[in-house]
Amino acid sequence: MTIILKQDAFVADEVMQLVTRERCAALSAREWKHRLAGYGYSIRDTEDGKHVLETLPHRVALCELPEELFH
Repeated sequence: MTIILKQDAFVADEVMQLVTRERCAALSAREWKHRLAGYGYSIRDTEDGKHVLETLPHRVALCELPEELFH
C-alpha cells in the first residue's frame, strides 16, 4: 500500500481495515464500491491499471489499494 497523503499511521491502518472488511462482506466489486461510498470513500481506477482510494465528495486521494483486493 502506498500512502499518497501524509497521514497518521494509525488512521491509515484503520481505513485499510475498513476497506478490507467491507471487501470481505461484499459479493462483488460493485457492491464493495457502494458500501465504501456509505463511509465517504470511492475507488478510482487509474489509466495504468491501479486503484486509488479517495474521499467523497472532494476526491482527495488517500492511498493506492493492493491488487489482491480485486481478485
